[in-house]
Amino acid sequence: MTAPLRVGIAGLGTVGAGTVRVLATHRDEIARRAGRAIDITAVSARDPNKDRGVDLSGVSWTDDPLTLAADPAVDVVVELIGGSDGVAKDLCEAALANGKHVVTANKALIAHHGQTLAAAAEKSGVALTFEAAVAGGIPILKGLREGLAANAISRVYGILNGTCNYILTEMRDTGREFNDVLAEAQAEGYAETDPSFDIDGIDAAHKLAILAALAFGTQVDFKSVHVEGIRHVSPVDLAFAKELGYGIKLLGIATETAAGVEQRVHPCMVPMDAPINHVDGVFNAVVAEGDFVDRVLMQGRGAGAGPTASAVVADIIDIARGNMVPGFARPAADLTTPRPVSMAAHRGCYYMRFEVVDKPGVFAGIAQALGAHNVSMESIIQRGRDPGERVPVVMTTHDTLESDMTEAVAAIAALDAVVMTPRIIRIEDL
Repeated sequence: MTAPLRVGIAGLGTVGAGTVRVLATHRDEIARRAGRAIDITAVSARDPNKDRGVDLSGVSWTDDPLTLAADPAVDVVVELIGGSDGVAKDLCEAALANGKHVVTANKALIAHHGQTLAAAAEKSGVALTFEAAVAGGIPILKGLREGLAANAISRVYGILNGTCNYILTEMRDTGREFNDVLAEAQAEGYAETDPSFDIDGIDAAHKLAILAALAFGTQVDFKSVHVEGIRHVSPVDLAFAKELGYGIKLLGIATETAAGVEQRVHPCMVPMDAPINHVDGVFNAVVAEGDFVDRVLMQGRGAGAGPTASAVVADIIDIARGNMVPGFARPAADLTTPRPVSMAAHRGCYYMRFEVVDKPGVFAGIAQALGAHNVSMESIIQRGRDPGERVPVVMTTHDTLESDMTEAVAAIAALDAVVMTPRIIRIEDL
């Protein structure tokens, strides 16, 4: 009979305790599916006396996670500490060097050091897996790596941050301001005390960089991701979007073109009838477009103990089975050098909102600014007349080069009659 697979878990927070719970709840069925038992033999956490609601009797404890990397009773190190550097990185490097498989949910670590760690795993003949690093319980990495392996992927995009999706959904449904909903999200546990990684788009950018590398076979190129968050989205924008036939989502979008790979994270206006527009609340969704399969959408919970632990345990089961597919779908040395496409070269349609002083000649100046920078206006909305006072103006454009749009916005902002910095949201054809 095959010996049990022995697991050491570093980090017993929400996901760590969830992983213990999943392995205990389905122990027998997991053993049947994996072909061998999976035993937790060691854990590392700060407080061994804390009640985590799971049974860890008989398990070896340590407050130094690095000891797991050298523990002869551990075959797989599960890194659930977090952070792109420091102890998490040291632990993974040491474990791989010592011939131990590594499972991690750490998107920042993989976005910054994924290729180096993958090469180290291959050198030692062990697995580096990270399904839980992107979209929690959605098996999108396995889907791209294995289920869609026969396809050339041209675009992958999605809602990659549940916190932002929750905030935008609540703003749309209740008309409340961003800061009000953010405070509620923090009280409900959907947002961190310091929410900047989520609401400024960094978390989604980490995940997009991993998706792009796996989809296009390139080295992970986080530094080339164009990133904007949702701080500047207002209920007014959501209301105008609805009027124009759109919803607003924070999307991560990676596209392979003849010029290279475009990676961007920012608020997007998406058609009201697009499937991804109907993914609300804390849910994530990822769409992959392949040349033979066409379009595939996967939707589910992107965070939390259960969904993330589900992905962690799936990776452990793969290792127990001996399923040693490279984490990025090909050997690390075969990942190609990225050819990033500048955001300035992006083409698309735009929504723009600003306020002007209602007086004669204002629109002539705006039209001149647009025309001087090759921007063609598709529609304009101005509500009411209030001579001498501020009035809102909303425009949409035809297909436009990003660099031209940027210059046109600057020119409009410089007009005397414009009294609010123009806000733009890109319109996506999905």
